[in-house]
Amino acid sequence: MLSLDNRLFRNMLLLITYAVALVVVIVKIDVILDWGAGVLVAFRPIFIGFAIAFILSRPCNFFVRVYSRGLGKRWERLARPLAVTTAYLILFAVFGILISLVVPELTRSIQRFAGNMNVYAANLQAVFEFVVEKLSLESLATLNLSNKISEILSNAFDQVLATLTGTIPHLISATSTLVSAVVTGVISFVFSVYMLSGGPKLVAQCRRLVIVYLPENIARHVLDVTRLTADTFTKYVSGQLTEACILGSLCFLGMVVFRFDYAPLISVIIGVSALIPVAGAYIGAVLAALLLAMISPIKAFWFLVFLAILQQLEGNLIYPRVVGTSLGLPGIWVLAAVTVGSSLLGFVGLVISVPITAVVYTILKYDLRRRLPQKGEYTTDKPHIDESSDEEG
Repeated sequence: MLSLDNRLFRNMLLLITYAVALVVVIVKIDVILDWGAGVLVAFRPIFIGFAIAFILSRPCNFFVRVYSRGLGKRWERLARPLAVTTAYLILFAVFGILISLVVPELTRSIQRFAGNMNVYAANLQAVFEFVVEKLSLESLATLNLSNKISEILSNAFDQVLATLTGTIPHLISATSTLVSAVVTGVISFVFSVYMLSGGPKLVAQCRRLVIVYLPENIARHVLDVTRLTADTFTKYVSGQLTEACILGSLCFLGMVVFRFDYAPLISVIIGVSALIPVAGAYIGAVLAALLLAMISPIKAFWFLVFLAILQQLEGNLIYPRVVGTSLGLPGIWVLAAVTVGSSLLGFVGLVISVPITAVVYTILKYDLRRRLPQKGEYTTDKPHIDESSDEEG
């Protein structure tokens, strides 16, 4: 009887504690959210460093295997430091090439845009008159769109100059923000080097912690989910990067062959926007078309036709062969993941929402497959868990 009373007392105490904690969370939700945001900001360099190390882990492991075979048993301990150095040299080289392509082209584009404002205004006026004539909008025929555009552009430049002049007193604040960003970047780089250099050791330590401090059943599930998450993110990141490189390279070659303007700049825009799932293709196409429309609307139209054909060719023929199997996520899940992820976490959510959803989808699929045969009404109904239905989502 005494044991029963003690157990009841402990359960009541736990219930009261949970209720008080829930009330505190509800009443002080703003304080808790601010504290959580501060914690995330404090851990930002670690998160960024982990992201860099994760992206470079696959090429680093490849170079580790290459150097291990080349150095032999005697110098095998130097394989990982050399592999880490090689991976970062490749990363810096890629960024250097992108900057050398984008910055000069962007400077020339701005200069060309500023020097050809009258030409752009005349082109838009011609398009406007063509639309008015075809649609019989005589009431708008007297509108001089060229003068309006020139006036708008002139006012826009005046506004930009006024804004720049007004921001000069805030130069100190901007400088401090820049210094903080640089410091965060350096610390993140250092963390990524440590994580990449000691990757196998860190993974082994985390695995031992999980096995020692968690029950065996829970530890097994945690390790399985972690392995699935790492495999899914690796497949997703490598697939997106490969697709972006192939699409950007093919876009550059096609623009050179068909003599489109701004070939290096637009190719980089198309390649970078390909990293964004679903919406990336449309964002890159719109930005590129706007740049070309300033020169010639006809060129912009033909570029959109060329890009649509290129994306179909790359998505249906090249991508499956080079990247391999996809994440196996139905289209409706991808769209839902991108929508919710971008709303909650902005650009970060836009990037990581798809692989996270793929992990959840895979776990639910296998758990559903495991649980359904245990239900009496489904034991003789095999089509409910047919593999083809799983693939269709």
